Amino acid sequence: MINDLWYKNAIIYSLSVATYMDANGDGVGDFQGLMRRLDYLHGMGITTLWLMPFQPSPCKDGGYDIADYYGVDPRYGTLGDFVEFTEGCKQRGIRVLIDLVVNHTSNEHPWFREACRDPQSKYREWYVWSKKKPKDAASGVVFPGVQKSTWNYEKTAKSYYFHRFYDFQPDLNTSNPEVQAEILKIMGFWLQLGVDGFRMDAVPFVISTKGADMPRPREKYDMLRNFSEFLTWRKSGAIILGEANVLPDTDLEYFGDFGERLQMMFNFDVNQHLFFALASGDPKPLIKAMENTKSRPATAQWGQFLRNHDELDLGRLTEKQRTTVFAAFGPEKNMQLYHRGIRRRLAPMLQGDRRRIELAYSLMMTLPGTPVLRYGDEIGMGDDLRLPERECARTPMQWSTEPNGGFTKKEHPISPVISEGGYGFQHVNVAAQRRDPNSLLNWMERIIRMRKEVPEIGWGDFSFVKTKQSSVLAMRYDWRNNSVLCMHNLSAEPQEVVFSIRAKGEDSSTLVNLLSEDHSYPEKQGSKHRILLEPYGYRWFRIGGLDYLLRRSEV
Repeated sequence: MINDLWYKNAIIYSLSVATYMDANGDGVGDFQGLMRRLDYLHGMGITTLWLMPFQPSPCKDGGYDIADYYGVDPRYGTLGDFVEFTEGCKQRGIRVLIDLVVNHTSNEHPWFREACRDPQSKYREWYVWSKKKPKDAASGVVFPGVQKSTWNYEKTAKSYYFHRFYDFQPDLNTSNPEVQAEILKIMGFWLQLGVDGFRMDAVPFVISTKGADMPRPREKYDMLRNFSEFLTWRKSGAIILGEANVLPDTDLEYFGDFGERLQMMFNFDVNQHLFFALASGDPKPLIKAMENTKSRPATAQWGQFLRNHDELDLGRLTEKQRTTVFAAFGPEKNMQLYHRGIRRRLAPMLQGDRRRIELAYSLMMTLPGTPVLRYGDEIGMGDDLRLPERECARTPMQWSTEPNGGFTKKEHPISPVISEGGYGFQHVNVAAQRRDPNSLLNWMERIIRMRKEVPEIGWGDFSFVKTKQSSVLAMRYDWRNNSVLCMHNLSAEPQEVVFSIRAKGEDSSTLVNLLSEDHSYPEKQGSKHRILLEPYGYRWFRIGGLDYLLRRSEV
């Protein structure tokens, strides 16, 4: 079972081929460059790569406006390069997930062009049309302040087309059986080329009914079952990681009763309350979010993350909570986006405070689920707020002190490399941190290695250990007669924590520190422990006798 459910204890790393490494010197990242960095990723402990779209695209929306689902954009290489890349990953035991963007296409896709040109074309029914502009065209926009409508007029077609996102991204009519069959064909194509699964973009929109006569769209969850069944037939162990920012009471509708719909989903509810906890020092709403999302099938898994390539969406928080997070991490207007989120990277949000950065990643690594990292965060990369919208957090990877951070030899890369201030590539880069044993990169490698050695977090049941300190979050995981305790102090003040805990099935309640030699022994009477957590301090303990160290060395 463990081999089949590999994603339960994986380490996922997200990157964009375009901004990771340029091998041919044209200023754009490519698969040849990415292949040169596979040993770096393998050495860090990454087990799964998630690639943002790399298919042919006008790139008006970071590649999420796809013009051909069956190719590689020539700027990034060829299909041959892609297969060499997946083979390189396979040799290193790294799995590959790619973005599956099937809610919409580019308006330059041949399907849409044919649909506009010929009313009798089958592709006409592949999109969503209306002769008149619907009255609610201004409602339901995804990008408030940037996007004004969800319906636009197309002159050639002499009709309005529906687009949930930008006007150059017409929605596919995913209720159409022919469109669903094409989606399966797309999935099968990339599985055949070495892909292990998909991160499905905008899942709630993909499975919703669409049309001018549907004021209340209905989610067709069985569509997800069909996708997953196809994956099972084509490739054992292939998964879908769903981007579904939905309320906790609908989680099981997406997972399915037995995990037969989505194998994984991002936990947006926990993510947003995690940032409130970091901003306020109060873990109670985070605890509630974890409890609200605890129910899931045994084969299903949450993807836990801090930052990704989009804005930090705070839409699930109360207005008061959102104000608290804005004040702490995005107080200026140009740091905010779409009236609901923050567009900064993690390190500048936390003001470069190493203690708080470690705390945040330690907390994320010990949340129930599988960790998902964003490229560059392992070295504490910053952002460029001069760039529009979400582009500020999508700058090229900083490899060294060479020009353009070693990303490219061309003078002007696809996106400006951060070259000024404390987050400039001269100060924040991989090469320098590789040589510094106390760097964030080396700390990240150690914490990733330890997370992989603690499968209880990915597989076990969690509970909360009560403490009197309101700023301390203490979580316990139990799995196969093994137990782990993770503690985090969200406060800028030191906290002395006194609590009782007992190992299941064992007499000893000794706490073995997994990150240092600072073990904790129960006081003489009872099983109480007394632990001093420094400001923003954290501890990972294995619950049980010190013979655990010997047992692990014999495995």
